[in-house]
Amino acid sequence: MRTEDVLAAIDTGLWRWDNASGTVAFDAEAARLVGLPAEQITLTEAAARARFHPVDWNEIHGIVQLAVAEGTVAEARLRIMSEDGRQVLRTVRSRSRPLGADGSYQLIGTIQEVAESPPGAAARTPVTGDWRRSREAFLLDAGRALAEARSTAEVLRVAASLSMPGFSPDGLAVFGVAGDRLTTIGHHGHKPGDEDPFRDMPLETDYPAAEVVRTGRAIYLPTPEEYRTRFPATWPLAEGFGRRSWAFVPLVVAGRTMGAWMAGFAHPVAFTPDERSVLTTVARMLAQALARAGVEESERALSDGLQRSMMPTLGPDIPGMTVAARYVPTGGGLQVGGDWYDMIPLPSGRFALVIGDVQGHDVRAAGLMGQLRIALRAYASEGHRPDAVLSRASRFLHGITDTYAPEDHSSPRFATCLYLEVDPADGTVELARAGHPEPAVRMPDGTVLVRTTAGGLPLGIDPDTDYPTSRLALEPGETLMVCTDGLIETGGHDLDSGWARLRSIMEQHATLDLEKLADELVQAVHGPPSHHTTGPLSDRREDDIALLLLSREPIAAETGPVRSTALTVAQAEPERIAGTRRQLRELLHDWADRDQVDSAVLMVSEMVTNVLVHTDGDALLTARASGPVGARRLRVEVTDVSDELPHKRRPGEMASSGRGLLLMEMLAHSWGVDPRGEGKSIWFELYEDAPPATYDDL
Repeated sequence: MRTEDVLAAIDTGLWRWDNASGTVAFDAEAARLVGLPAEQITLTEAAARARFHPVDWNEIHGIVQLAVAEGTVAEARLRIMSEDGRQVLRTVRSRSRPLGADGSYQLIGTIQEVAESPPGAAARTPVTGDWRRSREAFLLDAGRALAEARSTAEVLRVAASLSMPGFSPDGLAVFGVAGDRLTTIGHHGHKPGDEDPFRDMPLETDYPAAEVVRTGRAIYLPTPEEYRTRFPATWPLAEGFGRRSWAFVPLVVAGRTMGAWMAGFAHPVAFTPDERSVLTTVARMLAQALARAGVEESERALSDGLQRSMMPTLGPDIPGMTVAARYVPTGGGLQVGGDWYDMIPLPSGRFALVIGDVQGHDVRAAGLMGQLRIALRAYASEGHRPDAVLSRASRFLHGITDTYAPEDHSSPRFATCLYLEVDPADGTVELARAGHPEPAVRMPDGTVLVRTTAGGLPLGIDPDTDYPTSRLALEPGETLMVCTDGLIETGGHDLDSGWARLRSIMEQHATLDLEKLADELVQAVHGPPSHHTTGPLSDRREDDIALLLLSREPIAAETGPVRSTALTVAQAEPERIAGTRRQLRELLHDWADRDQVDSAVLMVSEMVTNVLVHTDGDALLTARASGPVGARRLRVEVTDVSDELPHKRRPGEMASSGRGLLLMEMLAHSWGVDPRGEGKSIWFELYEDAPPATYDDL
């Protein structure tokens, strides 16, 4: 007797659903049960779907996927609809076993009527009611919480807080795999020490989690008797917890079983298809979250190791000076980039400070930075001057980045750099600059000046670029600050507004605590007060940050606070006269009489212009303001190498020059011209407590 005849005798039909070909085949009894003529028929999925309630048809997809994953029977209740889709004809139960995997399968099973629904009745199975809506809301919340977890500990905390609709577990454990052994990653709902027997277990052990890892299939144990029967060797380990039901679900990522998740229940759970579906879905999300957290933790460990290996310590203390430094990477990725700083002891007894920024925020930028930093240390240790160190470094970087093939999308990169050589005995600083932001100096009274210095192209662009050396003196109590552009321009600032922001922070800093000042400067761009970590607001940083602070210890002053500046204006850089005017105004930002400030700026312009026009050398400007506020004395000197002394002339009304000495005679409280061996010095003085001179009659 045929199987179809036996099934027909008990009013049971047979069907075959092939999702690869998109067809559903019914025998005669199955066709009758779904409202078709009682004869064998093969329909398309669309035609078959029209015979079922749409909610039930959608649900069976999830049940089938669960059965495929578990290798179990797919069981569901389905409502048969009338041809017009308005009435429920009957409710049938389908029991089927899927054959296949990876989204392609055949579903072979039976259909049997279990209840008649009166015409027009909106009959619904229990699983399509409020419980399903609660389940869907729970899965949405669980998925959102697990997606936001950024570490293994956070993932485990989220898993422990999950309250499943109708069958919340009272104990959870997550197992991982280390070689051929099962390990405990985390657990919840257990006393300290309860996890010890499960902490390190061979995968061959007769334990549900070990079998799940070996086979990749879930194990559901609805009763203690079933647990004891299936796993007698390890039942004594579970018996003491007093639970009534257990679910062991594989944690699968990219087709690989990475561990198992155990959910233990203090009350009996039947593990219906819907309950198994919830557990399987949570396990899938949990596996993804653990894998993602593991990758991020590995990246953080790699990032931290790279940072610590590439960021050197500042070395021994410098007599009479204090140094502080910070490096904060941009948020995201491996959190490494091309910014760096360094301090290099020199054979002469001096020391060098280096700060730079290789283009980019990726691993390649970090690698180039490491090579460039080593090269700079080597050139500096050989005793080369600042200009020679940068020239050699530029040729080195050009050589190692100019070898990429045209088809390589990694284009050659450049680097900005500032190299300073400091003499701790007298505070003399010689520096060379390669496309890098200029240094700033905070004076003892809080005044902050951006030191205008000569510079060249960034390193690596032109191997034959020259880098002129500038010289300045760091007075006792002054603090030198150098940084990369990430500290200045983050937040939509340009150089001017960025410097204004940093200047206000430095001016408000009342003490010489460089560590505190470094933290305040970094925090101003939403970074944390730390050398190697990023903090919760790291995503608001747009660039890496490197910062160096150098302070010369103050000494007792005889005439009160002193502030000074010095800079060179070269013959080839007449446009820097505007920089001298700006720097003088910054030096005198709190001078009592603004007319005196205007007079000083006018005289400085005339003096520097006179040197550039009438001599063949550069102009060296020094300005020094000393004394208590309200009674200060300003002395400005412009030095050149020409022995020819200036002469006072009487220019006509239409003359374009010849007024320099006349201006000084009328506007300065005192002035003079001093021979200096090779060259001369023209100087003037203004007194804050004396009435200003005027030039209305000129």
